[in-house]
Amino acid sequence: MSERIQKVLAEAGVASRRAIETLIAEGRISVNGELATPGQKIDVKDRVKVDGKPVRLTLKQPATRVLLYKKRVGELVTRDDPEGRKTIFKKLPELENGRWIAVGRLDINTSGLLLLTNDGELARRLTHPSFQMEREYAVRVLGEMTDEVLRNLRKGVMLEDGMAHFDSFVPGDNEDGEGANQWWRATLKEGRNREVRRLLESQGLQVSRLIRVRYGPVELGRGVKSGGYRELTPDEMNRVLTQVGMERDRKKADRKTSKAKPRS
Repeated sequence: MSERIQKVLAEAGVASRRAIETLIAEGRISVNGELATPGQKIDVKDRVKVDGKPVRLTLKQPATRVLLYKKRVGELVTRDDPEGRKTIFKKLPELENGRWIAVGRLDINTSGLLLLTNDGELARRLTHPSFQMEREYAVRVLGEMTDEVLRNLRKGVMLEDGMAHFDSFVPGDNEDGEGANQWWRATLKEGRNREVRRLLESQGLQVSRLIRVRYGPVELGRGVKSGGYRELTPDEMNRVLTQVGMERDRKKADRKTSKAKPRS
């Protein structure tokens, strides 16, 4: 049974559907030796390659997995770096089918929580603005935090790519902060490039440390060393899938499958 190429490759863990559309437009995906086209129908009998590497297609979908990775400063969230710098993907466990997809990114100077999944549709929902996934950061700021600056950060600031603001911006743990170098907790529902840093820099402030401590219902917590990872717990998985509507979708699919089974 054939399906649209974006759907098949997303479910195989190649990338999100949107990212696959980009790969197709760039001529990086082929089907049976020919360049793929958007919306093309394929099935498990087709020979699909991404960047010249074969993709294993299967009728049976692998179980959805999500990793919590604790990123270090200096690591890149990319598969290959021309300069040979450290990338997080080289540390992840191998998958029998598909590949790990990063849920958003953290820049080279930001540390903390990064989610990765083998499910392209889940990755898409976790990053899509319509699902309003909160990202929370601990940020150490150098500079004077006046009442006016706080109002601007909470109400909105015009950046080069549009208006932006923190949904919440409150004092954090300042045990190791001195004078004007203080910790704050920042929360926002967008994943624009370097948004936290750009918001603060727009007010003449400097970010000396930035750590993501929560993504949606998943908190960084303790127990994972920097540069290490763990699988989400069943409870965390349920909360993630529920928040993006996938738990509901799966229950509907299970009911349809159950009704379609012939009675003995």
